[in-house]
Amino acid sequence: MSYRLYVRPLPPFAAPDANLDVSAGAQLYNWVLLDASGDAQARGTADAKEDIEQTLAQNNLENVLMVGLLPGEEALFCVADIPAKQTRFIYQALPYAVEEQIAQDIESVHLALGNRTENGFRVAAIDRRRMADWVAMFSSWERLKLEALYPDAGLLPVTEGGWSICLDGETAMLLSDRGEWLSVQARNLAMFAQTLALPPSEEVIAEVPVTVYGIEQEFEHQQADLAELKSSGRLTVREKRLELMPLELLAHAHHHHLCQPINLCQGEYAIRSRKSSALTAWKPLIAVASVWFVIQIGVEVGMGFYHQQKADQLQEQAMAIYRDAFPTDARTDARNVRRVVEGQLRQMQANGPATGFITLMKYTGEQYSKIPDSGSVVFNSVNYSRNRGELAVDVRADSYNKLSALRNGLTNQGLNAEIGSVVNESDGARGRLTVSGG
Repeated sequence: MSYRLYVRPLPPFAAPDANLDVSAGAQLYNWVLLDASGDAQARGTADAKEDIEQTLAQNNLENVLMVGLLPGEEALFCVADIPAKQTRFIYQALPYAVEEQIAQDIESVHLALGNRTENGFRVAAIDRRRMADWVAMFSSWERLKLEALYPDAGLLPVTEGGWSICLDGETAMLLSDRGEWLSVQARNLAMFAQTLALPPSEEVIAEVPVTVYGIEQEFEHQQADLAELKSSGRLTVREKRLELMPLELLAHAHHHHLCQPINLCQGEYAIRSRKSSALTAWKPLIAVASVWFVIQIGVEVGMGFYHQQKADQLQEQAMAIYRDAFPTDARTDARNVRRVVEGQLRQMQANGPATGFITLMKYTGEQYSKIPDSGSVVFNSVNYSRNRGELAVDVRADSYNKLSALRNGLTNQGLNAEIGSVVNESDGARGRLTVSGG
């Protein structure tokens, strides 16, 4: 399960490069840990960095995404009216579009681009040195990976057509439905009543809705200021009491997309490691697959060499046998020996024994003479057909085995020999022996 840790530093803010242990350890944070469904699994108030890291270690949590919340007054809200649509041109024109809205040298300001609205792009501007300090404060935490930095007031839930206010001790965070955020002293809320009462556009609006968040003690403490807001006549104030600290409201709104904050980690401060974070979980499997692939390639190459050596040995053996049979043939090698042998066999078959009467009688007589006790084999009649090239012999023997031996002998000489019309008698067997050329 994926987790996201929202961390909000408490004033006074320690210098991130402090060398004194007292200063470095003095920085405290409020924090809340949300799971993938947005439920808070752990929280803490006024804890040191080491305490938060220890809590994660005790719960065996690794690579938790961290969202850092800066005081809203650290970043200025601007609007950039840029007609360009390509991102490259938008970033090129961005400094010139907001330069008049910023009261310092534009070169010393880090600009973060938000979403486009009807009035232009929403932009957050922060001093470069301060941005570097905040990035240093939220970097190099154990078990945590910095995901984003936001102005805290930018994470308030948006009130459609009006303002959202969160009472946070001596401070009040404000957010308009246009995305403009403010952080002011809570005692000065009444001074902003007229500003809040102005409609967000040129339309005539009778009332401007205002949603005020805070714990019960905050409402009691700011009762007088809230009464002035309600008495302005143009504001419809709705109070929503929180059971826990305001940080949980901000985390809830961010997780459920109830706001559109501007991530300050852009440009030179972009979190580069996020681009490859999607592959982090697959790295072990990729490593194993790579090793397996290399081993498989090695095995395939080794088997290829082995089979090639075996093929070379068989070719050498085949050539040795061929040269024993044809010692005068110097043109045949391993590449064409098969074709040469097949040609020689076809030539030998074409040049086989003649199939005339004399030849057939010759071979038949030779095989007759080789039969043991040939006197027991009698040729009753001999017929020869020139048209068919076939010799037909009516033969009788004292056993069928001698007829079969005669036929097999002729076949071994390359002739076609068959025995048909076999009749078994009491004193032997007789049949018709047909001999023709092979």
